[in-house]
Amino acid sequence: MTRALSLLLLLAATVPAAAGDAKAGRAKAVGCQACHGLDGLSKLPDAPNLAGQVEPYLVKALTEFRNGTRKNEVMSVAAQDLSDADIANLAAYYSGIQIDVIPPG
Repeated sequence: MTRALSLLLLLAATVPAAAGDAKAGRAKAVGCQACHGLDGLSKLPDAPNLAGQVEPYLVKALTEFRNGTRKNEVMSVAAQDLSDADIANLAAYYSGIQIDVIPPG
């Protein structure tokens, strides 16, 4: 296999098949807002902020909660009814929220 073909295959494997719909993700995120906030900023001390997270990470995490690879008492239940499209849409929405990081000064 040529180096160019290897690189092309690697890139194809890391690029999501279809980008999610952020508008649909925002509508679906209503069910997430009690813990993660509609703005993606956590409302509970044990729930992570989702705003600005990288889209592939969010897809991976939600998929793993859904299939049981990753476990959390709340998320394992919450993710069960998510379709692949729901996951892609939620990831597109939360990853699209711009956050400002201000280092301590």
